[in-house]
Amino acid sequence: MISKYKITEIFCSIDEFCKVFEPAFQKKLISDGKKQRNSAFKMSQSEILTITVLFHMSGYRTFKHFYLHFVKEHLRSEFPVTVSYNRFTELMQSNMLPLVLYMKTCCLGKCTGISFVDSTPLRVCKNKRINANKVFKGIANVGRSTMGWFYGFKLHIVINDKGELLDFVITQANEDDRAPLKEGKVLKKIFGSLYADKGYISKDLLEMLFDQGLHLVTGIRNNMKNMLMDMRDKILLRKRSVIETINDQLKNICQAEHSRHPSFGNFLTNLVASLIAYSFQEKKPGIKFETENTSQLTLFY
Repeated sequence: MISKYKITEIFCSIDEFCKVFEPAFQKKLISDGKKQRNSAFKMSQSEILTITVLFHMSGYRTFKHFYLHFVKEHLRSEFPVTVSYNRFTELMQSNMLPLVLYMKTCCLGKCTGISFVDSTPLRVCKNKRINANKVFKGIANVGRSTMGWFYGFKLHIVINDKGELLDFVITQANEDDRAPLKEGKVLKKIFGSLYADKGYISKDLLEMLFDQGLHLVTGIRNNMKNMLMDMRDKILLRKRSVIETINDQLKNICQAEHSRHPSFGNFLTNLVASLIAYSFQEKKPGIKFETENTSQLTLFY
């Protein structure tokens, strides 16, 4: 169950962002000649975003039960004025832009020189229902992962050694894992060493990232020649399982993946809110890696 302190922490953080975002966004709006709404909404933008994020930390499997039986019944003191469930789902999707901007500006960690990258499938329905799925027709497609075929998208994330998200991007299910790295979508603020699995092996990618000051470290396939690797890189490459643990938590705890999306906008809102919920976790999967400078090797010179 979510503590009152955690709810207050999340609301205050989002509210500080909305105080800056809303005035700036209103200035950028272009009038279409239609009469603008003068009356204020019953629920503020901060309350809508907070409830959206809280769902992914609550343990509830459906948002309808969470909103009707938890927010409306147990969080009356925190959210005294609420709207109907149908109206809230409309407001939730209409506030997707500030949700994404909040994630990008307030919830990402800082690069420490040790980063991990990986992709994970986001299934939007079971394989037996691919032909019957109408919500994602013409948007999602079929791809293949180590766990088999799936219908949906791919989530690419980059984390640091503390388990903090550094960046993320969504691609088509059949897109190569190396494509976002080649396009530089998730590596703008990454430096040092980047550890990945064998699916990221590419000579061109290695040279391109090296020219940008980023060292890509991967394992080798069985049909490749063995190569010397620094002991530090060899140890950290074995710690790459930390990003797989984070992918598992995003899906099973934060509910980044499920098959109940009524629209594509709902899918994006659900995904971004799950990433924000993860960033508020007090204990994140991480590694402890410390180096010590010593002159012991000078004995052999």
